[in-house]
Amino acid sequence: MATQVFKIPETLRKNAKYTFCPGCDHGVAIRLVAEVLDELGLKDKAILAASIGCSVTSYDFLNVDALEAPHGRALAEATGIKRALPDKFVFTYQGDGDFASIGLAESMHAALRGENLSAICINNTTYGMTGGQLGPTTLMGQVTTTSPSGRNAEYYGYPIKIAEHIALCDGTAFSARVSLDSVPNIRKAKQAIKKAFEVQIKGLGFGFVEILSSCPTNWRMTPDKAHERVRTEMIEVFKPGIYKDITTEIEG
Repeated sequence: MATQVFKIPETLRKNAKYTFCPGCDHGVAIRLVAEVLDELGLKDKAILAASIGCSVTSYDFLNVDALEAPHGRALAEATGIKRALPDKFVFTYQGDGDFASIGLAESMHAALRGENLSAICINNTTYGMTGGQLGPTTLMGQVTTTSPSGRNAEYYGYPIKIAEHIALCDGTAFSARVSLDSVPNIRKAKQAIKKAFEVQIKGLGFGFVEILSSCPTNWRMTPDKAHERVRTEMIEVFKPGIYKDITTEIEG
């Protein structure tokens, strides 16, 4: 008798129209979020603050209560929700432009205040929804529609390393960077998301996961080549790993 080893998470909408580009990793990331919500029994108490960008359609796929925040204000909105409804599980799903550019102040101060929230940030080194402009995580030398000669430090500055910055905030309970370029790394990504959600459940403070993701359309690459770029270029700059985990300090 065959044993089922793979099924659609209850928190993932069954008939949602797929709106991401072919090869985009948003679909994988959202599925991981759905799986973790299922495993932690959070489906009926979760509230999503969705950001502007490709990430905004997360509320079309996740079968939870959700609100759409103005650009960059997802964590400000999430803070209000959590303070008004402290018994709810509140999380954001954002892109790097929303989290670390227009929303950098909201993101950093939510971590500095130690808001009991969880945040997922997709880092694909570009503004995906609006045409592939230079973003806060665009790599040095990377060509975009607004850096046609490649990013250089003199004109554009350096890319921000989000997980490291969030880890420096005293209110952060967990900060990690993961990648979706391979099956083993996808498994590690799920573990990190679960930990970021668990610290909220335990009331320990701010939980954060930065996810390295490909953007085949704006990178002008096939999905395979895009994942290869994640491995050979992005991971060299944005090192995966756990940058802060206060649960190990508590347990130790």
